[in-house]
Amino acid sequence: MRAILLGPPGAGKGTQATRLAQRYGVPAISTGDIFRANVSGDTELGRSAQAYMSAGALVPDEVTNAMVADRLSQDDVVSGFLLDGYPRNPEQAVELDMMLGGLGFTLDAAIEITADVDEVTERLLRRAQIEGRADDTEPVIRTRLEVYGVATAPLTAFYAGRGLLVQVDGLGDIDSVTERLVAALDAR
Repeated sequence: MRAILLGPPGAGKGTQATRLAQRYGVPAISTGDIFRANVSGDTELGRSAQAYMSAGALVPDEVTNAMVADRLSQDDVVSGFLLDGYPRNPEQAVELDMMLGGLGFTLDAAIEITADVDEVTERLLRRAQIEGRADDTEPVIRTRLEVYGVATAPLTAFYAGRGLLVQVDGLGDIDSVTERLVAALDAR
């Protein structure tokens, strides 16, 4: 399985990525993990990304794309992978297609975990309280969800147009969501 995982903050992507990766025997690849590995490993890409992050700027697509390309060239992805957090826009999706084509791979699915905005807001508020994230207030969370919706709509349309989009309801207990995801993927 070669797939990407989409969904708003708080939809359970990280939890489900881990479960799906175990189920299908492929690595779950988080762009956050890729960034941390490059920065802590003091790679050239990590130093470049750190310079942007230290300045409070977004890391440009070309740096992110290069980090993902490097990760996808490693041996453990030959039998598949699950990307979490990439691509974030249609331009990155086109770049991902080129990366995969260069490796002789194609994408099998773009899985979107959908969730009600009010439910996700409550989840994120609970998480903020548990983890002591004082800056994660309801207005901030709702703004993040709005930004996600605007930024991701073209990406979901991109994958829907290619017949790769699989949407799964992310509400309910963790096991039920996992079962829905596996059923949707197995149906492909």
